[in-house]
Amino acid sequence: MDEMLIRIDERLNNILDLLSIHKTVLNINEVSQLIGLSKSTIYKLTCSGGIPHFKKSKHLYFDKVEIEAWLKSDKVKTKKEVEREALSYITKKGGVKNGI
Repeated sequence: MDEMLIRIDERLNNILDLLSIHKTVLNINEVSQLIGLSKSTIYKLTCSGGIPHFKKSKHLYFDKVEIEAWLKSDKVKTKKEVEREALSYITKKGGVKNGI
C-alpha cells in the first residue's frame, strides 16, 4: 500500500512538472526548479539586477522566455566557432598581406 502511494505521488509530481513547463509567468520556486539555482541565489540575482524579473507587491515573478534567453546569453563558443570567426576575420581583412 505504501509503495503504491509513493508511485502515485511521484506520478502527480511529474504531472505538475509538465504543467509548469507551459506556464509563461513563473514564481521564484518554479524558476529555482527550472534553472537549478537555490532561491537565495535567485534573490541575490534580483537584488543586483542580474536576472530579469518583475515585482508586484512583495512577490517576484519571472517571464519564462526571458529567463531562458538570460540562461543562453553567455554562451561559450566552441573551438570550431572560434576558428570559423578567425578565418572569416582574416579573409575580410586581407589576411597576411595586411600584416596579420
